Amino acid sequence: MDKLVIKGQNKLSGTVMISGAKNAAVAVIPAAIMASDICVIDNLPNIEDVKCLYKTLNKMGVICGFSDKHTLNIDSSALKSVSATFDEVRKMRASYYLLGALLARFKRAEVALPGGCNFGTRPIDLHLKGFKALGAEVEVDGEIVRVNAVKLTGANIYMDTVSVGATINIMLAATMAEGNTVIENAAKEPHIVDVANFLNMMGAKIKGAGTDIIKITGVEKLHGAEYTIIPDQIEAGTYMIAAAVTHGRVTVQNLIPKHMDSLSAKLIEIGVKINEGDDYIEVDASDASLKSTSIKTMAYPGFPTDLQPQMAAILSVCEGTSMITENVWDKRYQYTDELKRFGARINVEGRVAVIEGVPELVGAEVEATDLRAGAAMIIAALAARGESAIREVKYIDRGYEEVEQKLTALGADIKRISL
Repeated sequence: MDKLVIKGQNKLSGTVMISGAKNAAVAVIPAAIMASDICVIDNLPNIEDVKCLYKTLNKMGVICGFSDKHTLNIDSSALKSVSATFDEVRKMRASYYLLGALLARFKRAEVALPGGCNFGTRPIDLHLKGFKALGAEVEVDGEIVRVNAVKLTGANIYMDTVSVGATINIMLAATMAEGNTVIENAAKEPHIVDVANFLNMMGAKIKGAGTDIIKITGVEKLHGAEYTIIPDQIEAGTYMIAAAVTHGRVTVQNLIPKHMDSLSAKLIEIGVKINEGDDYIEVDASDASLKSTSIKTMAYPGFPTDLQPQMAAILSVCEGTSMITENVWDKRYQYTDELKRFGARINVEGRVAVIEGVPELVGAEVEATDLRAGAAMIIAALAARGESAIREVKYIDRGYEEVEQKLTALGADIKRISL
């Protein structure tokens, strides 16, 4: 078990390279087993969730290996197992994509209920409803989900609520269903487009990904492909906020600026200068006087819930009163008690957090309660006077590649200590 020790109030400067998108990678890897030959996935982030999926596929009998730390070769031509009930499966939320992928290719699957970050009710009812609409029978036996179908048939599926996971999972299953499927009220996040692009490279027929209506014409078989994962929108945003909170000047390289529009707008509102290039954003807060703002999380292209804790950290040192309304998850404010250890003044009522800015935060010993909360703790520690220690780094490692090395290169005083 590790912890991160950070001495705060160093201005960050320089350039940071953004890794491949975690949320795309953990869906593209399961999608690769739908092909009957070899897939090569490039620009994978070197994070725990990717390693967890790699171990899971190996245990299932998929022949896969890393040619380098960012490139995974997946050969599922001889795959016969439709069961994934290993410990690795239970450790991460995105393991549920194995249900849609296996159901598409084999018309049956057996997968352990997923784990991951615990910050609210995250049922997979919408996933299962979609599978049933395509003709599958669903059985939930304790912690195991089983899906079976004689055949899958295309259907019109309306999503009761906008769900990224359910949109992707239903899209996976429908790719090899007979006939046409229409998913209405679909989520529009960039990684949904990435998964659809990968499936299309394998021979799928998917249109409309990135809009609220996705149309799929089923195909009998998918072939192998080589694919490069898009840059990680949330990692990019985290470094943008880290640069701003330290009054630094940082170029965040290898991103898609359009994906960052909602965050860039909020950083500009609080007083940060933003300069965009084709594949980079320069964040300049070197002479900024940070001001309060209000944020409401929404499905893409709205402000992402996965950047909400990080923004709470910077708003804690913005002059005035800020308000955050969390519209996606019902328990995402668990981290606020940890931020208060730094001296942050936060009052939470239901889905609303009211943040009174303080002149400075003070170093503290805190815990990462989930992945993005861990990122918020790093941001607070970078801003705080004195030394801070962050426990439960395992959550941070699930989604951030070499976080201490990247921050050190920008001038942060951060080190990892094994306990």
